[in-house]
Amino acid sequence: MTLSPPLRLTLTWIALAFGGAALLWVLGPVLTPFVIAAVLAYVLHPLVEALVQRRLPRVLAVLLVVVLALLAVLAMLLLLVPVIARELPLLRDQIPLLAGRVNDHVMPWLAQFGVELRIDTAGLRELLARLFEGRPQDWAATLLESVRIGGSFLLTLVGYAVLVPVVLFLLLMDWLQLVARLQALVPPRLRERVVGFLDECDGVLGQYLRGQMLVMLSLAVFYTVALALAGFDLALPLGVFTGLAVLIPFIGFGLSLLLALLAALLEFGNWYGVIVVLAIYGFGQLLESFVLTPYLVGERIGMNPLAVIFVLLAFGHLFGFIGVLVALPVGAVAVVALRRLRALYVTSRLYAG
Repeated sequence: MTLSPPLRLTLTWIALAFGGAALLWVLGPVLTPFVIAAVLAYVLHPLVEALVQRRLPRVLAVLLVVVLALLAVLAMLLLLVPVIARELPLLRDQIPLLAGRVNDHVMPWLAQFGVELRIDTAGLRELLARLFEGRPQDWAATLLESVRIGGSFLLTLVGYAVLVPVVLFLLLMDWLQLVARLQALVPPRLRERVVGFLDECDGVLGQYLRGQMLVMLSLAVFYTVALALAGFDLALPLGVFTGLAVLIPFIGFGLSLLLALLAALLEFGNWYGVIVVLAIYGFGQLLESFVLTPYLVGERIGMNPLAVIFVLLAFGHLFGFIGVLVALPVGAVAVVALRRLRALYVTSRLYAG
């Protein structure tokens, strides 16, 4: 059976998609910094082109955009400063009190099952006093020891911190040339259709990015207001950080939850803060997964809310963190491909009979 040119083109794109998925699965850990840099380059290149059109030299435009992006990431991390600055001094006083409550309420319950344990609150208080009143050289020794223990993880973070900006700079410098080279690889007879397909994908991905920004803004407002109503002094930095951190799937939410739980324990010193944080963050996760992402992102890119949830779970299961990172952008491209495939199908002999 002879395949029509449109069908051959569609099958070629499907084969390329499967090849890309296989590459993600095999080289996921290696590709992660490059994928992050490529996503950032795609998002930031319109700003670079706008600066270049204003007659700013390209190298200066790229440097300015990369520096602004790094400052934005740094500003997000600096949201943690007031949390840490406020909570660390409380650790020395509150942790022994919490340990005492565990001895009074939890340990007797465990003793009923034959588990005899007790926390040495005096020793814990002495340990914390030494830790927080240590000399700078003692802190340095502790830091170096932790670096030796978790060296591989630290090296990975340092590698990402160096590699991602470098790759981002190189991609932005050569973005137009890279796009032109990729287009030149397409056979001339197919170039118009392929470029049209990519332009449509570009429009859908733009909608995705705008939708994701709305999700982050909505969650930042929700968490800030909810924590403020619950009586948290650090509601603003915790809420804004949580809203922005959802851009990093799983890790961002987990880190935000841990910070909020620590703030609750140190600020309230009882179960009220823990229960409130779990309730707020549990509801926030449901709000993001079943309302905000499906409707603010899914509807903008033409995906059914159920399809959005399925794509996130499926890509996370198959490819881990990098899968969740690219799930919705790949889903957006798949929407465009399926639209065109449906158009080919309804005009084919198979459908018309």
